[in-house]
Amino acid sequence: MKPLLPSQDRRLLLLAGSGLALSGFAAAAPSASAGGAGDYPKAPVKLIVPFAPGGPTDTVARLISLKLQEMWGQPVLVDYKPGAGTAIGVDFVAKAPADGLIFGMVNSSFAVNPSLRKSLPYDTVKDLAGITQIANLQLAIVARPDAPFSTLAELIAYAKKNPGKLSYGTPGAGSTTHLGAELLKREAGFDMLHAPFKGSAPAHTELLGGRLDLVFDPFLSVLPYVKAGRMKMIATLGEKRVPGYGYPTVAEILPGFHVSALLGFVAPRATPPAVVAKIQADTAKVLREPEMRRRVEEQGMEVVASTPAQFDAFVQSEMKRWSRVIAEAGIQAE
Repeated sequence: MKPLLPSQDRRLLLLAGSGLALSGFAAAAPSASAGGAGDYPKAPVKLIVPFAPGGPTDTVARLISLKLQEMWGQPVLVDYKPGAGTAIGVDFVAKAPADGLIFGMVNSSFAVNPSLRKSLPYDTVKDLAGITQIANLQLAIVARPDAPFSTLAELIAYAKKNPGKLSYGTPGAGSTTHLGAELLKREAGFDMLHAPFKGSAPAHTELLGGRLDLVFDPFLSVLPYVKAGRMKMIATLGEKRVPGYGYPTVAEILPGFHVSALLGFVAPRATPPAVVAKIQADTAKVLREPEMRRRVEEQGMEVVASTPAQFDAFVQSEMKRWSRVIAEAGIQAE
């Protein structure tokens, strides 16, 4: 006897039979031959991670891959392809067979690179389809303990009285933290000097050594220094305060301001919509598990688990948003 269809496929069959429209799906019952989810996946799956191993994004990739492997009964292998600001790994996904057996993780570089880099080997919109935004990575502004300001309002006032005197470090030119700092300068009407580094650690060293005034970095990266009293938390950049912490947000001084680093899954654009929907639904199920949510939040992230359409729309809105900031600030890739 053949096994019963998974519950998601049974729902699709019922919807198709009743004539109800379902965005992104064919009216016929889904099957592997008809471009549907069928019994996906029939073979081992590769999750392409376009950065080097280590750090919170890698941790989340491995956590989700293990859960999907249990759910699907097939190996889900994490394959690292770093380089060129994630473009190497993303290009590999864009040119992969569109059968759902290869999909990739992306971060904010996915939405920034089209404006930051003169040429890409793929078209972000035409060649890749969003599966889901997994989470937002919380970002923060920290200062030296002896800085002559302790709040964002005091920082802005000091910067305006001392134009060009402040310096800030980030993990690199064109990083989300760099763009967030440039957006803050524009919105608040002050200036400061940018010092780009290759990663967070060198920026921390310069701040701790008194050679920088500020660092814009992922919240979790600077939190141990703040707790130890070696850095001073000025503000976080998300829409809301980081759960479990009382640190104020930039939005409390500049309403509507928010910057976070996205983390999501994408697939080749020609991947059957039903397969994309299955990966999204199963990933969302994983992220709804209380233990998984806790583990993701421990990495300084806020779970999102959006639909493919929502993720595509968000990426395109971020592309437009950051293209303006990059053009106005004259930012170029390192």
